[in-house]
Amino acid sequence: MTPKGLDDLYRDRVILDHCRHPRNSRDLELPDFSCNAVNPFCGDEVHFQLKVGDDAKISEVGFKGDGCAINQASGSLLSEAIYGLTINEALELSDTFSGMMEDKIFSDQGVGGNIAEMGELAVLHRVREFPIRVKCVLLAWTALGNGIKDYLSDSEHIC
Repeated sequence: MTPKGLDDLYRDRVILDHCRHPRNSRDLELPDFSCNAVNPFCGDEVHFQLKVGDDAKISEVGFKGDGCAINQASGSLLSEAIYGLTINEALELSDTFSGMMEDKIFSDQGVGGNIAEMGELAVLHRVREFPIRVKCVLLAWTALGNGIKDYLSDSEHIC
């Protein structure tokens, strides 16, 4: 894709909306766990706080981030996508989405892997045309996946 294509991506309605008005932009009181990641090369940051209900479903999400529009939009979109999922479903979504972004999973296969069924998350799939920007999308998803794995490794939190 041409530089104009990259400009078009940064002007995408969904990316701009989530960048300018990030969803779930708040700090939670007494979160059950937090997920954080920083890209030391560009300075992008993401910070998530999650509360998990007795049914192992994510009942609250707090998201804060700094960085480029794609990083901000990805974190905001992720915060909406995982709300109401179980911890295991959120981990599966994270793994599937990351696999699709890294071309490890065909976009029309896998649980949750059909990009047409991913709603607004589908806009992030276009970023694959710019390999240098894939890391911007994946920072939030990597933070979530690592945070959930740490949470589940605690024997008290088997979901």
